[in-house]
Parts: sequence; C-alpha cells; structure tokens
Amino acid sequence: MKKVLNILLGLMMVITAALLIYAAVSPHPENKAEFDPSISLNLMWGYALFVFALCCAIFCALFGMIKNPAGIKGTILSLALIIIVIGVAYFTAAGHDIQISDVQNNTYFGVGETIITDTSILVTYVAGAAAFVVAVATEIWSIFK
Repeated sequence: MKKVLNILLGLMMVITAALLIYAAVSPHPENKAEFDPSISLNLMWGYALFVFALCCAIFCALFGMIKNPAGIKGTILSLALIIIVIGVAYFTAAGHDIQISDVQNNTYFGVGETIITDTSILVTYVAGAAAFVVAVATEIWSIFK
C-alpha cells in the first residue's frame, strides 16, 4: 500500500511540475481579463488537489475513529475547534466594511463574496500560525524528551 501511495505522490508531483512549467513558458494574453488556459489548468489542478486532500483527511479521520473508538473524543474536539475558528473568522469578516474591487467590471464585489473571501483569509492566517506554533513546539518538546 505504501508503494502505491508513493507512486501516486510522485505522479501528482510530476503533473504539478508540468503544469507549472506550462504556465511559465506558455504565451499569456496582453489583456489580463482575457482567458488564459495555462492559468485555468493550474487553478483546476489546485482545486482537484484540495478536494483530494480534503477527502483523504475525512477518510483517514473516519477510518481512525472506526479502528480506534477511543480517539473519537479527540476528533470531536478538533472538529469543534475548527468550527469555532471558522465561526469567529466569519463574524469578524462580517464586521469589516471592506470593499474588494472587481477590476474586470469596474465595480466592487458584493458583501457576500467579500465576507467569504475575508473569512478564508482569516482562517488561512490562523491555520498557518497554528501550524508554525505546533511545529516549533514539537521540535522543542523532542529536544527535552
């Protein structure tokens, strides 16, 4: 099973590298608002990787809960923490009066799109900070162990 996963990982890395090279060397339209197939392919690939990672995370969590029912408490706490972070980010974003420019249509995006975008940015900041803190704390913990 591990060999299959390593092959799959290698294949995804090769596809990612090929798409990045394609985006770097392909001609881009002069007008930035025009359709650019190389960027579109990279975005679709990024979305596909995101969905694949999300499905794997959910599958592994469910499989781990089935295999070890004692871990359900930790899973529920993790899920509650994620919901709290997203909720706080959403209500923080809803309290902002930011307007994001829609350059293509020479207007501003609506409130709904702005709130979703701001929520996503705030959740990304929290996740990045948490990942950094956990990585540093883990390294410090392993030193003293």
